[in-house]
Amino acid sequence: MEYFFYCRDRPGSMPLRWELNEAHWAFMDRYAEQMIARGPTLAADGETATGSMHIVDLPDAAAAHGFAFDEPNYRAGVYADVLIRRWQNTLNRTMWQYESAYASGQAGHRRFLIIAHGVPGATAARDALEAEHHRHLDRDHREHLIAYGPLLSQDGTDWLGTALLVELPDREAAETMMAAEPYARGGLYRSVEIHDWRFGGRPAAE
Repeated sequence: MEYFFYCRDRPGSMPLRWELNEAHWAFMDRYAEQMIARGPTLAADGETATGSMHIVDLPDAAAAHGFAFDEPNYRAGVYADVLIRRWQNTLNRTMWQYESAYASGQAGHRRFLIIAHGVPGATAARDALEAEHHRHLDRDHREHLIAYGPLLSQDGTDWLGTALLVELPDREAAETMMAAEPYARGGLYRSVEIHDWRFGGRPAAE
């Protein structure tokens, strides 16, 4: 089962986050084979972390709970809140496979995490627009999609939104892409968050 996690940082928690870097990486090393994507969201300065995103393939809800709440940053109080959702890997690839396919990335582009929260009870309406949703993204934006997929309820039956990792020229391009997205045009999103984001993980040895 694939799970999406987004942990929002508490204001002023950056020094604690730095202090816990090695403990955080060591914890995540245990999930290296199951990791689909990971990385921090960033403030406007491009350096200060505002949150932490992970997408991981895990056996069940108990494993997802452990991943989220045994993590050193959470236990130390770095995070203000944690969002956990079932997820589906529509493109069936990791962020590393995307990077390999597109070499070092698209010159001059920035990376974004987009979390689009669905309106309650919209599963049937979403199902009716699903094919159009995929056509829009796959036809017009495929080379910009690092990963994307639906956010789902714990049992996987209810649609709760969409999470996307994208590489685009700027925030305006991300906003334009989402404004034209069929679920958005159909009024199925109650809110859309666009976060500056970068690939995460333990730095490679020099």
